[in-house]
Amino acid sequence: MSGGLDLDISGATRWWVIFVSLSALTGSVICNIATQYKVTIGLQAPRNISYPFSLLRLGSAIQIAIDKINANPTLSGNFSFDFVYLDTDCNAKLSLQGFINQVMNQNVSALFGPSCPEEAEVTGLIASTWNIPMFGFVGQTPKMDNILVYDTYIKIAPPLKRVGEILLKTLEFFGWKYVGMIGGGADRNTWDSVDAFWKSVEQQLRAKVTVTAGIKFDTSDPELAQRNLQIISKVARGEPISSTYLSALAISVWSLHLSDSYAAYLHDAVLLYAMGLKEAFKNGKDIRHGREILQKLRDRANIRFYGASGLVHFDEYGERNLDYSVYDLQQTETVTKFVSVLDFDSNSKTIKPTSRFSNIVWQNGKPPLDNPPCGFDNELCEWLENGNCTFLNISLLVLLVALPVLGVAAVALITLLTLQKTRLQSRLDESTQSKMNLSFQLSFFFLKEMKHENLVQFFGVCIEPPNVCIVMQYCKKGSLKDVLRNSEIELDWMFKLSFAYDIVNGMEYIHKSSLKSHGNLKPSMCLVDSRLQIKLSGFGLWEFKHGTKHKLIPLENPNYEEMYYTAPEFLREVYYPFNGTQKGDVFSFAIIMRELMYSTEVGPYHDVHLEPKEIIKLLRTPLSDEPLRPTLSADICDERLIPLLKACWSENPDHRPPFISIRRQLRQACPESHANILDNMVSKLEKYANHLEEVVEERTNQLTAEKSRADKLLSSMLPKYIADQLMCGKPVEPTSYDMVTIFFSDIVGFTTMCSISSALEVVTLLNDLYSLFDEIIKLYDVYKVETIGDAYMVASGLPICNGTRHAEEISTMALHFLSAIKRFKIRHLPKEKLALRIGINSGPVVAGVVGNTMPRYCLFGDTVNTASRMESNSLRKDFSSFLLAISYYTGYI
Repeated sequence: MSGGLDLDISGATRWWVIFVSLSALTGSVICNIATQYKVTIGLQAPRNISYPFSLLRLGSAIQIAIDKINANPTLSGNFSFDFVYLDTDCNAKLSLQGFINQVMNQNVSALFGPSCPEEAEVTGLIASTWNIPMFGFVGQTPKMDNILVYDTYIKIAPPLKRVGEILLKTLEFFGWKYVGMIGGGADRNTWDSVDAFWKSVEQQLRAKVTVTAGIKFDTSDPELAQRNLQIISKVARGEPISSTYLSALAISVWSLHLSDSYAAYLHDAVLLYAMGLKEAFKNGKDIRHGREILQKLRDRANIRFYGASGLVHFDEYGERNLDYSVYDLQQTETVTKFVSVLDFDSNSKTIKPTSRFSNIVWQNGKPPLDNPPCGFDNELCEWLENGNCTFLNISLLVLLVALPVLGVAAVALITLLTLQKTRLQSRLDESTQSKMNLSFQLSFFFLKEMKHENLVQFFGVCIEPPNVCIVMQYCKKGSLKDVLRNSEIELDWMFKLSFAYDIVNGMEYIHKSSLKSHGNLKPSMCLVDSRLQIKLSGFGLWEFKHGTKHKLIPLENPNYEEMYYTAPEFLREVYYPFNGTQKGDVFSFAIIMRELMYSTEVGPYHDVHLEPKEIIKLLRTPLSDEPLRPTLSADICDERLIPLLKACWSENPDHRPPFISIRRQLRQACPESHANILDNMVSKLEKYANHLEEVVEERTNQLTAEKSRADKLLSSMLPKYIADQLMCGKPVEPTSYDMVTIFFSDIVGFTTMCSISSALEVVTLLNDLYSLFDEIIKLYDVYKVETIGDAYMVASGLPICNGTRHAEEISTMALHFLSAIKRFKIRHLPKEKLALRIGINSGPVVAGVVGNTMPRYCLFGDTVNTASRMESNSLRKDFSSFLLAISYYTGYI
């Protein structure tokens, strides 16, 4: 082997020489793979973009799948995944040589591909010899279905022969027993493909359907081609995929960024292999044994999950099950495209028409017969050609006589009906009632008749623009969502159980009514009235509200949190009926019940540390046997209700109990709670009233504290006497004072200090100094007027007069300032000492409040100006009012 392999051997028999030569290496290859925790998978596909399964189209699919596996331990187990790829260019020789290299040198443990049939037939043989699993994600030739030869090959794409079963069900639906197949085209392989397809379905059709002989003809004749094309007005291209797959693929384009059906199959094949590897490891099987892993995958009880291509599971023969649809070319709004008219369910093996089936345009208004009444050659109606002329003549004569008579009667009848219509219309025009079609009127009538204590009462609608609205009962307490989000409302166990009973009773009534289901059950639709009773709303009138009966899930910016309450079977659909199903309502109730029991403010998945978008993705496509659901704890939720909630949100809708059973199980789980509903309601109202009293008292205390803080703040800005007048709403008139003392001070050398300090340091200095001064003035009968820069202004003798003590108070305070300034330390200049320049003067002033916004208590007069100049000039006056005032006290010079 060191010299390499000569792969140029021609002939089919020479391939087996290579297989025999390489089979001896099987043991060493498997051992090499088994000893590694890293799993490497191989991908083979052509790089040429013209192929629908090109590497350029598939690369993102396998990378997304591997990233998902490595990020989720429940999928990967003890392994980490990686992949290598090879451009085979649909060449069997390159595929075989590349596979040998991938296994020998790159430790590939599984092969995905090759994409081309010729490669797969050859490479599949050596994969079987080496016991390496091989996953097909492109439909291959029927030869690959031979499990005795290709026993390590599994195909995730649905088999072609399954189409025979679908075709048979379709023919039975229309009642057709005589069929033929038409196919052709310019491609040289077209008829080979048609023959291969026909062989796969012929055996199933022969038992119940008469098949005519296949006739091959050429359509290259221009006149024939033009005549055939006149039948079809518009031509569109569609792929044979199911409606379920269309929904899943649309969601995959949105969430996984996959845009090709083969990419979706490849994505799911990688997930399938990871699950098989995990199952083999969990059951103690040899993970190197490819056949053992494929046996686990073919067991439909082991593997079942929703992937990008829809539900992935296999039948008893190990073949992929998928739903199918029959399409018809129809005009939808402004686009002509193929739409599904028949859907085949692979589980029930039944075919059902869709809402678009009635829009099919048949030549005679109904599906054609497989055999014309007169036969294809009119052999069953020959008597008409040789018919009795006398009979035809008599019939024609009768018609000629009867037509005028019938015409006169028809004209008279039309005239009478027109007159009655005119009279009726004139009566209706005199009324102000609005016009609406019969279906709306019936829906309004049924809704008006629905009266229950747990449903909001419907009064009517207004359809006169611009006030188009629905008039219903008003519930003043808001919705259950508002109650759960309000942290001030405490709900005890009886509260919660009473709410649950209200919801169950209302839903049971709806399910027994003509509506059959709610379809939009969530906390915001559970309204709370003044008696704290739940009343359901948001049901019915879908066409009136939305103009359609089906809800379309938006692919851009959907409200993920509102989708928590939607059943998972609806999340997997692009659109679904607005009224939903009864089983879907049960799922919604279970999520609401869990949120109610926990009284959470952030939704039912508050303890799941994922974004809402990720939560919806896991609900839509479960990655394990246990789908994502809210957690349940016996410490918070009554343990007797846990089995009930789990049954209500079961993944299988058939396992969800009806509401009549839910009500019975609630009563059995909590029999004491149902003993006396009236006592419970009275107790509930009393507790709620007591709670409201506590809330009012708490709010009153908060208001008092806030008022006290506001008063204190205002008193620090204005004199208390003035502040009290302003708070009482009284005007503050300017006041004249005969004798007060004014104090001014500033810092000596403040300008020089600012030049060597930063702005922040200057602000810190002034704050420290004036905070010290503010503490000092509390010891004296003085009032701080203001600070401007380094200037500090204080007055005594106002706004409350203190006789002649104002000069003494100011003088003593000034001495206190001078004493304190000696011990003051500047933070950024600790070695510097501050010096104050002080000016004091006594005399008359006028004081008053100036302004409404940020009002200030200001002083006016020559006394203020003189004190300011005395401070700025620091010159002693021989005589001043201050000296006259200070002379009354001893101890001052």
